[in-house]
Amino acid sequence: MNRASLIFAAALMVLLPLSLLAGRVWIDPLDMSGPENAALILMELRLPRAVLAVVIGAGLGAAGAAMQGYLRNPLADPGLFGIAPMAALGAVASFWVGQTWALPVFALAGAALAMALLAAIAGRSVSDGRAGAGGGIALFTLAGLMIASLAGALTALAITMAPSAFAMSQIVMWLNGAITDRSWAEVWIAAPLTLAGIAVLMLAARSLDALTLGEEAARSLGVNPRALLFLLVVGTALTVGSGVAVAGIIGFVGLIVPHLVRPLTDRLPSSLLMPSALAGACLVLVADSAVRILPLVTELRLGIALSLIGAPFFLWLLIRMRRGRL
Repeated sequence: MNRASLIFAAALMVLLPLSLLAGRVWIDPLDMSGPENAALILMELRLPRAVLAVVIGAGLGAAGAAMQGYLRNPLADPGLFGIAPMAALGAVASFWVGQTWALPVFALAGAALAMALLAAIAGRSVSDGRAGAGGGIALFTLAGLMIASLAGALTALAITMAPSAFAMSQIVMWLNGAITDRSWAEVWIAAPLTLAGIAVLMLAARSLDALTLGEEAARSLGVNPRALLFLLVVGTALTVGSGVAVAGIIGFVGLIVPHLVRPLTDRLPSSLLMPSALAGACLVLVADSAVRILPLVTELRLGIALSLIGAPFFLWLLIRMRRGRL
């Protein structure tokens, strides 16, 4: 465990108990005459919500670091793969089924479909280098953009064809992303898949390090591009797809987190993955705690809150890139 991992692990150990206490009703652990049913609130409402924030943030952070390493682009985000939009499309389609079990199943099916499309479109050219140096990654990126665009259009069509105004409202609210009123059931869906996805991404770490030297150099070092692509697609589909399945679309975490972690490491992808997972967990946990305590009539959606942070951050990155500092 490197220095960055230790820093963010320590931060997470501090933030997690604080998030359990924060909310519309503040729970003081030293006040024995606290709110009624405080233990029930902690164990059945706030603890699963906090754990889910940690799980989703960890998955998005690790996926963002892996994607930026693979594409060698500091502006890359997991949404670029098209996996998150396809998972969202699957979740939206589940509203027609009307069964509670259908949403995570359909969302994961959407992520798997995006994964299959990516492998079918870009996988072969990446593996045999027919697209030329850098061309395989460019084709992979364009395939991801196409899938994301198609999923966005189909999602908009699905919203337009919603069976009722109430269903349309539910779909739009869900797409904004939130972990309000989530329970242990959602934790048990997301946690195993996210952990499996992070483990798969960790297997790609050394190959991503070699890729920083260029595709040809990576091949000469024994990197199998097809195997690397497979690991990235599977790992990202599991981490991002499981998060979308239980919380909707929560963007910008994968974009922001690697930039926070990178100055604390030697900037190699293998040094970024684990601390990015921990930093992503911290970011989503803090954002979710903040939306709980904001004095608004209705709770701000987590996806909107992170977009309000992520969009200016993205603009700042663009300005730095224009000045040649990125």
